[in-house]
Amino acid sequence: MEPSPAGEEEEGAGRFRASEHQHARYNPLRDDWVLVSAHRVKRPWQGQLEKPPPEDVPRWDPNNPLCPGATRANGKVNPQYEGTFVFPNDFPALQPDAPEPGDSDHPLFRAAAARGVCKVMCFHPWSDLTLPLMSLAEIRAVIDAWAELAVELGASYPWVQIFENKGAMMGCSNPHPHCQVWASSFLPNEARLEDRTQRQYLSQHGVPMLLEYAEQEARRKERLVVENADWLVVVPYWATWPYQTLLLPRRHVCRLQDLHEGERDSLASIMQRLLIKYDNLFEVSFPYSMGWHGAPTGPYLEEDCGHWQLHAHYYPPLLRSATVRKFMVGYEMLAQAQRDLTPEQAAERLRSLPEVHYKQRAKEMS
Repeated sequence: MEPSPAGEEEEGAGRFRASEHQHARYNPLRDDWVLVSAHRVKRPWQGQLEKPPPEDVPRWDPNNPLCPGATRANGKVNPQYEGTFVFPNDFPALQPDAPEPGDSDHPLFRAAAARGVCKVMCFHPWSDLTLPLMSLAEIRAVIDAWAELAVELGASYPWVQIFENKGAMMGCSNPHPHCQVWASSFLPNEARLEDRTQRQYLSQHGVPMLLEYAEQEARRKERLVVENADWLVVVPYWATWPYQTLLLPRRHVCRLQDLHEGERDSLASIMQRLLIKYDNLFEVSFPYSMGWHGAPTGPYLEEDCGHWQLHAHYYPPLLRSATVRKFMVGYEMLAQAQRDLTPEQAAERLRSLPEVHYKQRAKEMS
């Protein structure tokens, strides 16, 4: 009998069980490994406890620089926007006209040009809303704005990174629903790595890696969290963070802007369902960092990028409760990533959660 993809075999003396015995799993997208030590989640926790995010965020605050009509640090006043709102980052990490470094005098001291544009995108005018609490039409407007920025900035820049840091735990400095978009003149490390691994996989197996992976996960179902006709969300087999997920389209799509109308609607739906489950896990506005990865743009628009498959990564830090987080320290920094519960256990817990937000349930019961 063949073991399951998770490595589980029949119980008995000496039998390996992924939920009980440590093992390493290969991540083909990053060409690295993660140590899975599920038995460690049973250990008592006496470490740092995080402060839960506030539940009383005001809908509008004149001192919040992301609110409509508020004055930002550079003195500019936001318009009274009613939907999404995009503006240049007031403190950009990349600027389009930065000078080029001089030549290096030694191979150990290399520098390269880094130019780009950084933008901020507010999802909604209300500060007390997050994506899971927004309507499907409002989430769809966010997706359309993402695609527009990908086209606009991707016309000249090779990489357009759309990402959201949600919650103070993930470094978000303003309690307002928003994301950032950084376009760069170079392919960042993660993009270069995923470009190489996906190219190699297509060359060796004749099918895009993540297209085949989505088909496999849809069939196996043990790491599936939510799905619909166009999309599925899984806790990836190689997940590093406790409740990390991967959002994948079912058909071959290279870039966010390539999605047709129906796929954008179903993307809004599956995002809402996933993020409601996240919030319901510990009944808290769930912190995470997420971002879209798709085929490079700019000069790459003229090249064959068929090895790429569009996908979104969600990296939440919470492990046991709203106050206990996973730290990437020690062994993780000096050796390799390690996790304390199996991806299958995480997926089962997320999958079993209701798809009605806990705040909405509380309203219905009151």
